Amino acid sequence: MPAEDAVMPAELVMASTWQKTQEFYNWVLESGDPRTDPWPLVHSPLPVTLLFASYLFVVALGPFYMRRRKPLKLRGLLIAYNLTMMTLSSYMFYEFLATSILDDYSYLCQPVDYSQSELGMRMARVCWWFFFSKVVELLDTVFFILRKKQDQVTFLHVYHHGTMLFNWWSGVKYVPGGQAFFIGMLNSFVHIFMYGYYALASLGPQMHRYLWWKRYLTIMQLCQFVAIAAHSSYNLFTECPFPDGFNAAVFLYILSLIALFLHFYYRTYIRGKQEKLT
Repeated sequence: MPAEDAVMPAELVMASTWQKTQEFYNWVLESGDPRTDPWPLVHSPLPVTLLFASYLFVVALGPFYMRRRKPLKLRGLLIAYNLTMMTLSSYMFYEFLATSILDDYSYLCQPVDYSQSELGMRMARVCWWFFFSKVVELLDTVFFILRKKQDQVTFLHVYHHGTMLFNWWSGVKYVPGGQAFFIGMLNSFVHIFMYGYYALASLGPQMHRYLWWKRYLTIMQLCQFVAIAAHSSYNLFTECPFPDGFNAAVFLYILSLIALFLHFYYRTYIRGKQEKLT
């Protein structure tokens, strides 16, 4: 067989693979919700992918940049940031709750309302704001690095922040509402307390006596994950016009968070306490 003939199948395979990749990418672009598609950061996965790559770049090189520099205080900025995120979380929780009540949402099975109705659009908008809040929350990590709090930038922290970005991009792109509202509502509620805690902590050491409830904040996060896991798994075994693929993905993802947060809880509040006593 001539050498040029042997090369042809490899070239054909590469061309076919490239064509299938293009077709899949076009499907990703074109199969989203036309209502949310024109909104910022939604149409293509490229912007969030670049954001995520930039985030990992900062996580990897930020500590090296800060190595010979003094930690930044950022007290005023942190107070403003945490209060802003607390306010945004309160707004999102209210919108998720109020819209679901007004539109008579089911907590067991709720399909997405893809209509242009007032309540359908209201739910889609708060889903976008929730996704956008995950973009803003990447600053949590940046502030830790600038303050040289590298012990806070754990695998759990980076994994949680990075994956939520993609999870909620796909949520707003394809299912802005329906079953997804339950996740956004619970998470917004928990984040009211979380950013309230951070706001108090950013006021200075004199506030530490009021921060005894950090352990209960972690318990609240775990309860949130268990509730979401139960909510998602229920619909995997019942007839519900909400994509099973999304429910399965949420369920598996939440299991990973439960495992990681349980490990964090054990290491921080059980093993850490035992080590202090010995």
